[in-house]
Amino acid sequence: MGLKGLLIGILFTVLYSSGAIIMKIGLHSASPLTLATLRFITAGLLLLLYIYIFKKGKYALPNKREWKILLLLGLLNTALFVGLGNLALRTISAGIFNLFLPINPFVFALFSLAFLGKRIRLKEWVGMAVSVIGLFIAIYPSLATSHATFSGILLLILAMISMAVGSLVYKKANLQLPNLVINAWQVFIGGILLIIPTLFFESEKPINVDVHLLEYLLWSVFGLSIISMGLWFYLLKQDAVRANNWLLLNPVTGYILAAIVLGEPITWYAVIATVIVLLGLYLSGNFRIKESSMVQQKR
Repeated sequence: MGLKGLLIGILFTVLYSSGAIIMKIGLHSASPLTLATLRFITAGLLLLLYIYIFKKGKYALPNKREWKILLLLGLLNTALFVGLGNLALRTISAGIFNLFLPINPFVFALFSLAFLGKRIRLKEWVGMAVSVIGLFIAIYPSLATSHATFSGILLLILAMISMAVGSLVYKKANLQLPNLVINAWQVFIGGILLIIPTLFFESEKPINVDVHLLEYLLWSVFGLSIISMGLWFYLLKQDAVRANNWLLLNPVTGYILAAIVLGEPITWYAVIATVIVLLGLYLSGNFRIKESSMVQQKR
């Protein structure tokens, strides 16, 4: 990996792990689905305005096949992943949220095995098992002291699965659209899809227009939906497996950011769990998944 890819990966990790922190701040002002809907519709409109008004004529509209893929990406990577994640954050800490992100590359690897005809080596299975142990260590004290609920953990797992499926769809579709266009339509479609559940579950809940809401919108729109997701699609185009592996570093940056911004304590459980999760990454090597002989014979 070159210096450019390394720097992009690190910047993506820092920005991405800040998502749970800024959501915790936003929850002071509005309900989780409302915040997600505001974020994605705002970010999508700004991106589409830039692409089709300020850069008029430079970018073509997606074709029929591309619309179908963008709809799936908006549903999986935006509406379901962030919607379920936001709901989970009502009952779990930002640190726990970031510690769960290492599930994503492992789920993506399993889906690659099932749907892309790829196989996983023994050391990669060992890495998965070690990381699961680390996750259990992190979750246990939070559950025991009621800082997290089983429903919150379940929602978080479903969110991770949704993102892994979204990565699989993106990799398999091999869209030829520019990353900027893909990101714009993905976040806008995701925001539109969130309107219905937001109205159904949170229509009567108040929205406080205050500094917390402003902070949330500025950071989530520009830092997360525009910059972070743009970097994510760049990394996916280079190598989808390595892109997902950057999520394994989120526990470290996530706990540090949560401690600095939110004042969340860094317990020995968290430290030990983070070390074990990262050990799982180390044991997995570069997580290079070899294609099965059956796929190679078809070529």
